[in-house]
Amino acid sequence: MDARNMQRFALLATLAVSAADAMNVVDLSDVTWTLKNDRRNISVPGNVPSHVHLDLYASQVIEDPYYGLNDFNLRWIANSSWNYTTQFTSLPAEEEVSTFLLFNGLDTFADVRLCSQPVASTDNQFRQYFFNITELLSGCETSSPELLVEFGSATKIAEEIANQPGQETWPWGIEGLFEFPDRQFIRKEQSDFGWDWGPAFAPAGIWQKAWVVQLREEEIYVRNLLLDLYREGQLNNLPPDQTANWILNASVDVIGVVPEGASMNYKIVDIATAEEVSGGQMLNVTNNGDVITGSAVLAANDYKLWWPNGLGPQDLYNITIEIASASRSTLSSTTKRTGFRTIVLNMGVVSEEDISKGVAPGNHWHFEINGQPFYAKGSNFIPPDAFWPRVTPARIRQLFNSAVAGNQNILRVWASGAYSPDFMFDIADELGLLLWSEFEFGDALYPVDPEFLENCRLEAVYQVRRVNHHPSLALWAGGNELESLELRNVRDVYPDVFDRYLHEYETLFLDTLLPAVYGNSRSITYMPSSTTNGYSSINFSNPIPVTQRYNNATPGSIYGDTDYYNYNSAQSFNLSGYPVGRFANEFGFHSMPSISSWRQAVPDEDLTFNSSTVVLRNHHYPSGGLNTTNFNNASKGMAEMTIAAQRYYPVPSKEDPSANFSAWCHVTQIFQADFYKSQIQYYRAGSGRPERQLGSLYWQLEDIWQAPTWAGIEYDGRWKVLHNVAKDIFQPVIVAPLWNVSTGILQVYAVSDLWDNVEGRASLGWIGWDGTIIDLDSDVDEAGDVDFTIGPLNATLLATLNTTELMSSAALNASDVVFVANLTASGKPPNTEATKTFTHTNWFTPTPLASAALVDPGLSVVYDNTTDEFVVRAEKGTSFWTWVSLDDDDAGEVIVAFDDNGFLLRKREEKRVGYSILSDSGLRAGWNGRVGVGSIWDNTLP
Repeated sequence: MDARNMQRFALLATLAVSAADAMNVVDLSDVTWTLKNDRRNISVPGNVPSHVHLDLYASQVIEDPYYGLNDFNLRWIANSSWNYTTQFTSLPAEEEVSTFLLFNGLDTFADVRLCSQPVASTDNQFRQYFFNITELLSGCETSSPELLVEFGSATKIAEEIANQPGQETWPWGIEGLFEFPDRQFIRKEQSDFGWDWGPAFAPAGIWQKAWVVQLREEEIYVRNLLLDLYREGQLNNLPPDQTANWILNASVDVIGVVPEGASMNYKIVDIATAEEVSGGQMLNVTNNGDVITGSAVLAANDYKLWWPNGLGPQDLYNITIEIASASRSTLSSTTKRTGFRTIVLNMGVVSEEDISKGVAPGNHWHFEINGQPFYAKGSNFIPPDAFWPRVTPARIRQLFNSAVAGNQNILRVWASGAYSPDFMFDIADELGLLLWSEFEFGDALYPVDPEFLENCRLEAVYQVRRVNHHPSLALWAGGNELESLELRNVRDVYPDVFDRYLHEYETLFLDTLLPAVYGNSRSITYMPSSTTNGYSSINFSNPIPVTQRYNNATPGSIYGDTDYYNYNSAQSFNLSGYPVGRFANEFGFHSMPSISSWRQAVPDEDLTFNSSTVVLRNHHYPSGGLNTTNFNNASKGMAEMTIAAQRYYPVPSKEDPSANFSAWCHVTQIFQADFYKSQIQYYRAGSGRPERQLGSLYWQLEDIWQAPTWAGIEYDGRWKVLHNVAKDIFQPVIVAPLWNVSTGILQVYAVSDLWDNVEGRASLGWIGWDGTIIDLDSDVDEAGDVDFTIGPLNATLLATLNTTELMSSAALNASDVVFVANLTASGKPPNTEATKTFTHTNWFTPTPLASAALVDPGLSVVYDNTTDEFVVRAEKGTSFWTWVSLDDDDAGEVIVAFDDNGFLLRKREEKRVGYSILSDSGLRAGWNGRVGVGSIWDNTLP
């Protein structure tokens, strides 16, 4: 074969492959595809990667799937079968050449044919498939062989599987049903069948990259590479010795056969300096033909460590793994970018030493990076689109930049979506965002027949090996809410069958998935469920080392992580109702997106709070089936937002319908932000209480579409009030006023997540809405200036105020005043030597703003073009929930994140606010001269 005629190919930025020139790789994204449905007489251009919906939309066969109620109107696509076809025009079929098809993702039930002959059938969206088509290709009677990929209807096939005789069943109400039923029987993105924050499109297509690979004898093609970096002696789930040498384990999955006598070499290059740090021949090489594995010992201190955002630099290295033949010719050379770090979810027993320091007995539940416990600040990441092929690196970078700007260091990549693509991990590696990752199971129990278990095992092995080299990988969890929801419900409602379903749960999530992790990585923690009390014991002499604790708790001890959802807004700010645990991994409340987002998906005539389209796009609460008139359940969710707004804030009643709708959307966001802030500061103060609480991840980072959800970032990247407020309360050093609604006691804490002592002063006091500073007798009020020291990763109580006594003493009228706390502190950020000054302002109102005697704060904003900042001023009074925003006509074309928003502004106080442009169509020049400012006071205006 003439090598000069071969096509060249580079496989991803993170998997750069070079091999013998004779290798021919055809990228199937570069060939012409046709999408067909003969029954509906549809034939349009297709794409790879893509989904059927996207290709139909591109050819104007359908409207935008996201517009109006098209998630209902387009169900016929999910219920149909679809064919993707292409023809090859230049594939050599010589005897010495073997030809393979390689698919990184087929969604989901696909029959692959070449020249009308069957190649294979697939049934897992999350597996990589490759097929030898050499004989089929040689038997083709045409010089332009046709490749056909026929996708069956996932919704119909799931139903057929569920109805098979003897199929697994579960008690009524256990399996989470949103729209399409039976998702638990198939290995497809579970939220494709509906969830309470998104649509149910159940798409199909070649959703990831695909190739034709041609090899001569003894040539190989690297399809996956596992790199595992861990400390010598390290075991999963357990903190390692940070002084030990590093172990590099490399395991290469190939198409073809690695010849006998092959060896492996490695080279490690510091990306920042381009210098080779180490290299050589790998030891303990094991060659199984399709997999070759080797290891090397690396010096403990030769490599700079990788740290999460805010905790240190993100130093990265390129590691090249070469496979050489017995004659030392290069068979393959593969480079992946990685970082040196250890990350452990410590669920070990609380020591007597910790107990003596005031930590409650039980088990820990916190992350440790390079041996250092840290406070995990972040949110939950859901699929950013119902159609993954249109999720671009630019979009993920925008989202992750917003997370970093919001002082987040970790995202929980929620189960029941899709596994994170390589480029998502790449960006997280660069930005220092840890990705808590999960296998795609959630809110259901699953079959345990051998075929299903093997399918899941192969899925897990591929995914673990694919992403293990990324330093941003923080954890593998088996799935979402399996112990805290699914098993709990079986135990509480159907105790007679609990043992059966517990055994089935452990069969999949301990006996199957745990070995898939432990068998391929020593560097990562695995736990079977997202919310869990952790393990009661771990013993690596056992085949399955982990024994789960479940509810076998000792009174007075604290275990595990928590979630919290309470849609009775009367209890939203009742701290006594918040869970006490070691870590908060989910909590939240829904809100409306801005009117700018609504306009992308809803016609102007439907832009009212309770229009049919707006209500039906609210999937909280879900329909629990396929009905398209879910007004009853959806209206409950709308009512929860309405009641919360009315309970705590003045609500709008504006004459202009559009302005009224926009104001209502905004006030639901204010409640959401207020509620989340209350919880986050409570959990963060818990770092200094007996629970030793070290993590707050709110639900959820971003939207999948334009609808009422729990998101802090809207579908187009626009920040809700929540993301601004979370940014503020996630600062390294904060002041946190915590009010106990039952006792009337207000406790004010200074909280730090730094690793050294922090010293500073807090100024605590009361002001009137008219701006008056209120001085009280020190005998009845502990407000004033307070000097403090906060220990490492801890909290300090600054003051305790009895608001009931203060308000009843006639010294204060609850409706006239607001408590304001200002903090200034100095301390060293982690992994730095320089001392930094930290400032923070927080507040508390003794009565809801709905009954507060608000005054017009006299707000103004001007753009200072010399400093490229906006100057905001309150001239007449105290401004609450001060909101800087673009003009309505500009907001649809320009998206801006202001450096500070949703803030308090005292009378005659001036704040300078910077900004970042998230996107700009270029159609609204001069937008910065039209920026406006408002506050909660505006809701009182007609």
